[in-house]
Amino acid sequence: QVQLVESGGGSVQAGGSLRLSCAASGYIHSRYCMGWFRQAPGKEREGVAHIYTGGGSTYYADSVKGRFTISQDNAKNTLYLQMNSLKPEDTAMYYCAAVPVNGASWFRAGDCVFYEYNYWGQGTQVTVSS
Repeated sequence: QVQLVESGGGSVQAGGSLRLSCAASGYIHSRYCMGWFRQAPGKEREGVAHIYTGGGSTYYADSVKGRFTISQDNAKNTLYLQMNSLKPEDTAMYYCAAVPVNGASWFRAGDCVFYEYNYWGQGTQVTVSS
């Protein structure tokens, strides 16, 4: 069983930055997809960034590419999302999630989008004002 706890959300003005953290506990082996998702009121959940723990490759949604960076600290079992140049449309509840995968040598983070994540954190709110 994997437990995920997010932190780091808050309120910021447009153009500002925030860093979200996700502390993972339980058994995390080397082949997981881990991702950050967000959901704004009245909108569908969106996967914004993914990382494959097997090799560290990353994948981003077009809406955040060039502004957000996903990373992991294996020693701390922590996932991060650095968010720069924030926009009002980034306002949402942000969730950390994970799913074990049977990653072959060719597996990359872009393949994570085809998996249904089954471990979720409780979410952290990000509000960006104009």
